[in-house]
Amino acid sequence: MSGFLLELLGEKLVAGGGEEVDVHSLGARGISLLGLYFGCSLSAPCAQLSASLAAFYGRLRGDAPGPGPGAGAEPEPEPEPRRRLEIVFVSSDQDQQQWQEFVRDMPWLALPYKEKHRKLKLWNKYRISNIPSLIFIDATTGKVVCRNGLLVIRDDPEGLEFPWGPKPFSEVIAGSLLRNNGQSLDSSCLEGSHVGVYFSAHWCPPCRSLTRVLVESYRKIKESGQKFEIIFVSADRSEDSFKQYFSEMPWLAVPYTDEARRSRLNRLYGIQGIPTLIVLDPKGEMITRQGRVEVLNDEDCREFPWHPKPVLELSDSNAVQLNEGPCLVLFVDSEDDGESDAAKQLIQPIAEKIIAKYKAKEEEAPLLFFVAGEDDMTDSLRDYTNLPEAAPLLTILDMSARAKYVMDVEEITPAIVEAFVNDFLAEKLKPEPI
Repeated sequence: MSGFLLELLGEKLVAGGGEEVDVHSLGARGISLLGLYFGCSLSAPCAQLSASLAAFYGRLRGDAPGPGPGAGAEPEPEPEPRRRLEIVFVSSDQDQQQWQEFVRDMPWLALPYKEKHRKLKLWNKYRISNIPSLIFIDATTGKVVCRNGLLVIRDDPEGLEFPWGPKPFSEVIAGSLLRNNGQSLDSSCLEGSHVGVYFSAHWCPPCRSLTRVLVESYRKIKESGQKFEIIFVSADRSEDSFKQYFSEMPWLAVPYTDEARRSRLNRLYGIQGIPTLIVLDPKGEMITRQGRVEVLNDEDCREFPWHPKPVLELSDSNAVQLNEGPCLVLFVDSEDDGESDAAKQLIQPIAEKIIAKYKAKEEEAPLLFFVAGEDDMTDSLRDYTNLPEAAPLLTILDMSARAKYVMDVEEITPAIVEAFVNDFLAEKLKPEPI
């Protein structure tokens, strides 16, 4: 365990009192589950979470004393299962004094303030898009156990379901489902179908816009003879709003009154924002989290069920993915016939190799891959990141770190792309500020 944790967290953490804690000591204490709490002292929601998380942490650890320096400490006896949890705070604070004051009252551990590069790596590795966020990972493998720890605190305050591992979709969805005419069906009606799990709400304008497109997509897929069903998981603020919104939908919904099941589905897929459309295969395995992008990009549904592509053509609808982590973007002159397709074919073998490598480790790939042509959106991206107008132009953009890596050469070859990617992953490239 300690080897993985050393790679993830470094050699030292700090406790609330400021004392250093050896990461090796977590293994000696039998820690099996690690919570990574991403937050900031200036955020009111983070302050609220810290208060509720402290009470939750104390209950799970049996009001155990806070973690000590650890370097020369005697190993604890084999802990009870629920005491095998530790939490590490990953701060986005820019002021050290504010960070120290915020960390002082925490009963758990924190990454040292100076470890800014490691914090960014954690943000990218686990695709954190907002704060506060709390994820639980297996302390031995690093595999994500639960992406939405905030709902764990709310739904399981006593920690009775520890360690909150994912359950099969068929188990989580089990129960009655509704049609907007009041008809009730058992969830067994989903067997043998692709399923879209649609997290949405009437109060959210992007949700309403997507719903109008999704209604047409649903109709086209059904008319083509394919087995497909959508389950609406409401985030509406009242049952009346739910009913009004659901009346526009031709598919099924989890009853609004079944808050526990709606919350379990949010936890299962780590929903951090709406609208989100998760697409599942007939076995309940996830095909894509990017159903929203796919629906908007493929209005004729020719590519349903939207298996992920290794390389995407950058567009208005998928540009939001640039904020999810580091992205390789190859800018080309789209006025040349076939230039974009040739660029995708050049990058694809490298992208497939990277994706397969990390899939074998049950991890998300550390890079997304895009080809960008010439349009207003691409021009805006070049302006925002202060990139030259050259084409072809090979870049890696890391929006969360506000960093870019640029290779401006006359000819882009597979060998050049692969070396560029490998040097980035090995942290051999020097970033330029965005």
